[in-house]
Amino acid sequence: MLLRVRAAVAQLAAGLGAQPPAEARGGAAGAGAARGSPPPAAFCRPAFLQLTPEELRRADDHAGRAVQSPRDGRRRLPWSTGYAEVINAGKSQHNEDQACCEVVFVEQRPSPRDWLSSREGSEELDGGRKGFYFHYWALFDGHAGSGAAVMASERLHLHICEQLRDLVEILQDPSPPPICLPREAQTGSADPNQMSYAEERGEVLDDAVPRFHLEKAVSHESLVIGAIENAFKHMDDQIERERASQRLAGGCCALAAIYLMGKFYVANAGDSRAIIIRNGEIIPMSREFTPETERQRLQFLALLRPELLGKEFTHLEFPRRIQPKELGKKMLYRDQNMNGWAYKKIEEDDLKFPLIFGEGKKARMMATIGVTRGLGDHDLKVFSSNIHIKPFLSCFPEVRVYDLTQYEHCPDDVLVLGTDGLWDVTSDKEVAAAVMEVLTSYEPNDPCRYTMVAQELVVRSRGVLKERGWRLANDKLGSGDDISVFVIPLGGPGNYT
Repeated sequence: MLLRVRAAVAQLAAGLGAQPPAEARGGAAGAGAARGSPPPAAFCRPAFLQLTPEELRRADDHAGRAVQSPRDGRRRLPWSTGYAEVINAGKSQHNEDQACCEVVFVEQRPSPRDWLSSREGSEELDGGRKGFYFHYWALFDGHAGSGAAVMASERLHLHICEQLRDLVEILQDPSPPPICLPREAQTGSADPNQMSYAEERGEVLDDAVPRFHLEKAVSHESLVIGAIENAFKHMDDQIERERASQRLAGGCCALAAIYLMGKFYVANAGDSRAIIIRNGEIIPMSREFTPETERQRLQFLALLRPELLGKEFTHLEFPRRIQPKELGKKMLYRDQNMNGWAYKKIEEDDLKFPLIFGEGKKARMMATIGVTRGLGDHDLKVFSSNIHIKPFLSCFPEVRVYDLTQYEHCPDDVLVLGTDGLWDVTSDKEVAAAVMEVLTSYEPNDPCRYTMVAQELVVRSRGVLKERGWRLANDKLGSGDDISVFVIPLGGPGNYT
């Protein structure tokens, strides 16, 4: 096992997961591509950047590491959102981060009565489509290839939209959500016209009988959270189904912000993070999901299903590797129920490699991966083994909610989304200080100010190229990872005077 771990580390140091060269978006597939097989995924950047071929080549240059942002005169992002990104310093062949910014219309799903009316040739109900819009920003930090991140950037918002379609009428109704929805229209011989209005509304005769059991109070907010959670699951399922046909390599962390009906829903699965800066105050809107932060969940799963460990790992955690000569001695350990440490007698099974090993950014699960939530990674295995890692990875995000209507916001109040390339070298306080410093140098109504903030955050985290590599202002090592940042003003469009 130790040899496998050493070999895996050597592979990572040599750039494991780098993809073969690919043409820029719009280019033809390589001449050597096999007939009938899908072409390899082309290198691409977010569509809203609208990069020219020359700009795309510059964005892929590891030596120069030029910062990319939407250019003046091109389509501005909603809410005058700022965005900036930079490629890594050689960690992978291409920038494996992806980003998406969209305004999405959620159209109400037709009810059985609507379906009947449409069969009778009626026009659109109520003079048009029923539904609402949501604003969407998302960052996807790919690893071991960019395929999963590219697909997620193109499809996750569509899955969220699909999950919200059943909720259009419910979310617009201030009354509590119904516990049970009416039956869907039957496609067989059943006549939708025979469904009573009471049944269509989910009201059955039994409701008139007094009930002596309790019903949970479910808020509209929790329905949106559930829709987002299910959308992440459906996105992960799609990646699994299409990974072979679309050549979707690797996996990705996913961080999404959805603005809907006065509230921000920030969903995070991975080690990207988001913070709100309001009147100088820092409000965390996510947390990292790593082998350390999810240790107890991972250990509990390994305890329940020891076969997932492949007889190579132990679910217990020790401060260091145990030597065979230490059998019978007592050593510090902790299991899935413990936050602190205790001593136990070392047994033969304890000599196996720990499920979680290392600390901080060097912590790894099964000596392989440093994140425990995200999309993709369906084919990921422990190096030189047949032990699958996906069972321990969760695609479900943690969703935090911020109600914009509860506070007065000024033009300097922002939501910052960043991949780990930003947060690895820049603290929350340093980000907040940079935000305030840049914003105070621009007029409040200048729509470019948020783009300038995003660029400054990327430049400060990347550092300046010196003889000893990319260095920060304090001469510490800068981020060698891909860096992507959104800066979103909390006032929205046209709310400032």
